Amino acid sequence: MSRFSQPDPELSHRLSRRGMLGVAAGATAAALLGAAAPATAAPATASTGTAAGAKGRGRPVLPPGRLGIQLYSLRDKVSTLGFGPVFAELERYGYDEVEFAGYTQGSAGPITLAQLKRLARNHGLNPIGSHVGYYSDDPNAYTFAQNLTKVLDDAQALGLKHIGTAAGPFRYGSTVDAWKRAAEDFNTYGAAARARGMKFYQHNHSEEFSFATDNPKVRLYDVLLKETDPDLVYLEMDIYWAYVGQFRFSKRPDGTPAPFEPLNYVLRRPDRYPLFHVKDGESDPSNPYGYRMTDVGDGDIDYQRFISAVTRLRGHRLAHHWQAEHDNPSESFTFARRSSAHLHSLREKC
Repeated sequence: MSRFSQPDPELSHRLSRRGMLGVAAGATAAALLGAAAPATAAPATASTGTAAGAKGRGRPVLPPGRLGIQLYSLRDKVSTLGFGPVFAELERYGYDEVEFAGYTQGSAGPITLAQLKRLARNHGLNPIGSHVGYYSDDPNAYTFAQNLTKVLDDAQALGLKHIGTAAGPFRYGSTVDAWKRAAEDFNTYGAAARARGMKFYQHNHSEEFSFATDNPKVRLYDVLLKETDPDLVYLEMDIYWAYVGQFRFSKRPDGTPAPFEPLNYVLRRPDRYPLFHVKDGESDPSNPYGYRMTDVGDGDIDYQRFISAVTRLRGHRLAHHWQAEHDNPSESFTFARRSSAHLHSLREKC
């Protein structure tokens, strides 16, 4: 997957997340969820918080009912407290939706899918999507490639409208033909999801924006967009990782310029991006990734600009879902509270 000899935090994130994704409801996942952090929820609402934003009297940038959170960010709290207390905090912070990264509670005890669905709805949270592994060498793995029917059964039981993967399309390699093969896989999963009334989606990291090893003039992300059926395969842009990709891959391997703007991908094909990960980073050109991940509102990614540009498109005000995320927050409830406060504070420029 990664072609780097140095330690790769992006790869480590993908591998650690993959460990969570394969577990079905009721299984024990304490080891996968990691060590639990102390339960120190701050009694606050979305209207409180210190994150700076473009505040004022204009229309809120964030559409009503469309703020979610990727539960991977709160895995420590889920494993120690269970979904119920976590959902209660998210309700207090003003969240509308949740995106799953596994359906277990770890050491907090087992839970059925029916209980999980009811618990989310009881706290005013709409289960909007879930990340599941793409493929595995284990024929019994909980992945799209190995257990597509089970994956879709579980998503349907939860009432999900979207079901996807955070794995990159590197299953067959990094050539153009390899990504065409992966696109065929994704089209298959997308057709099966559509037959159940769901949308299949892929979540990017930064390496999707790298170049094909057999044709360094071709950006791999462009192959994915071209070779997947737009009626079957959708994208969840992780905005942070897309800007990391911009930092890393705005030049081809031979050094010739190849600039791109992540937002333009969305503006050209807004119907293909029902979901977004809202993740922030502080610019740091000395870092090989160009950014250091921060809580939403503490970084340099202009979410007032990005979200406004998408939601101002005709017919797209309510067409997208915005999921806050931090891969490793220093305190996950604080991250969730402050991120919601910041995003709710943003106002469109007059």
